[in-house]
Amino acid sequence: MAVKTDIEIAQACEKQRITAIAAKAGIDEKYLEQYGNYKAKVDYAILKDLQDRPDGKLILVTAITPTPAGEGKTTTSVGLTDGLRKIGKNAMVALREPSLGPVFGVKGGAAGGGYAQVVPMEDINLHFTGDFHAIGAANNLLAAMLDNHIQQGNSLGIDPKQITWKRAVDMNDRQLRHIVDGLGGKVQGVPREDGFEITVASEVMAVLCLSSSITDLKARLGRIIVGYTYAGKPVTAHDLKAEGAMAALLKDAIKPNLVQTLEGTPAFIHGGPFANIAHGCNSIMATRLALKLADYTVTEAGFAADLGAEKFVDIKCRMAGLHPSAIVVVATVRALKYHGGVPKAELNEENLPALEKGLPNLLQHVSNVRSVFGVPCVVAVNAFPTDTKAELALVEEKCRELGVNVALSEVWAKGGEGGKALAEEVVRLCEEPNHFDFVYPLDLPIEEKIRAIAKRIYHAKHTLLLPAAKKKAQQLTELGFDKLPICMAKTQYSFSDDPKLLGAPQDFTLNVTDLKVCAGAGFIVAYTGDIMTMPGLPKVPAAEKIDVDENGVISGLF
Repeated sequence: MAVKTDIEIAQACEKQRITAIAAKAGIDEKYLEQYGNYKAKVDYAILKDLQDRPDGKLILVTAITPTPAGEGKTTTSVGLTDGLRKIGKNAMVALREPSLGPVFGVKGGAAGGGYAQVVPMEDINLHFTGDFHAIGAANNLLAAMLDNHIQQGNSLGIDPKQITWKRAVDMNDRQLRHIVDGLGGKVQGVPREDGFEITVASEVMAVLCLSSSITDLKARLGRIIVGYTYAGKPVTAHDLKAEGAMAALLKDAIKPNLVQTLEGTPAFIHGGPFANIAHGCNSIMATRLALKLADYTVTEAGFAADLGAEKFVDIKCRMAGLHPSAIVVVATVRALKYHGGVPKAELNEENLPALEKGLPNLLQHVSNVRSVFGVPCVVAVNAFPTDTKAELALVEEKCRELGVNVALSEVWAKGGEGGKALAEEVVRLCEEPNHFDFVYPLDLPIEEKIRAIAKRIYHAKHTLLLPAAKKKAQQLTELGFDKLPICMAKTQYSFSDDPKLLGAPQDFTLNVTDLKVCAGAGFIVAYTGDIMTMPGLPKVPAAEKIDVDENGVISGLF
């Protein structure tokens, strides 16, 4: 019998009305703004009404360095939450919204997999409740007001060659990375070099995810720096009188989205910054709401623990006053063999030497979680039918040497039932001693904070700030931004800035090419290697396989 695809499993699910899911979560209908029968916005006024309720436990799901073999963070997050409910715990999951870029590019969908998914899967993967469109509109409104100001006399003295604000579109479109616009004569605008970022890399996305209220949102929007004057003074959205209109566009987008898992577990899906070029975590408001409503909140941070988890700790937790009780590191035997040098086509064959060679990648992530972040940790091995007993035993043996338990996660095939063992271990870890700490103190100089991440998390031997980055570090220090945390923009495929360095490289230099302050979000982005903020489509994009029939039924999402 043919194995069902993710979308076939999702479409066969008998979903509960969103009002029933809200009731299960403890959300009064007065806070609910329904988008059809199966998804809703939750009014942020509920946070004020729940402020005296104690927080539940916060569990972060992260992973090893990603490979083409796949790891399954979202699948594990959903299955773990269903597993927690299976063992009698009041649990919710808080995740990010998928970007259309990866949906039509490589991934083809990002709502979990198998029997551990959030639904309605098609809606979540496509337009959902329109949040990303609102974020893109707010981003581009600011761009339009910026260029209009220059066209209308430029009273602020903005230097067109020092504009840092880009336009945004939620699509992988390499053609838009570097453009020249304003062509066609005087009335068409001021000709200048420009470019687009993917919406998930926009600072507006980060601002929305890091805001604690609509008032905070508006204040953060006003602090966004769009460029510099001829005299070198920063120009902000507030200087352009743009933050009010931008906040108006985002007034609904800032409200968390409520959906459900295949098993009817309440789930918040809100915000979606990438973790390689942004901070990679869902919104603070959705996380806080889940913590007030549930005894256990499961959330995930993008890509591997060197990116998403580090930013979750040093940016999100620091800003929101959050404190994770346990961290889950997801791995697969197949991915570890890939890190050990096995080609993708041969990953189904048992290969203990390659597995042992690839295991240092997992062990370094685990060590970082326990020794640097100071949080109790469990390794979740996302099970594949091709995994052998000897391979699973080797992973368990090496992790135990570090004092970390391994739980076999079978959530893809069995849903919450396959996540019970992981759930039991997570509950145990939540009561363990916790020495949560940040990677660096904020009062270190900018260069020292970057070096702390490079040395303590990536295990780089040297950190090299290229001349442009050194100049920016000095400039940002002089402008008073040196006390902000760092958001590293780095390839997700390696601990280093070279995507070809697999495993756990040690003797490498991290090259920092440039810096940019995101004053609204409240961090400094450090660009490394060849990282770009606008991805491109692969040779065979997932979009080629996505279709819709005469009844409106979508196929090809996976």
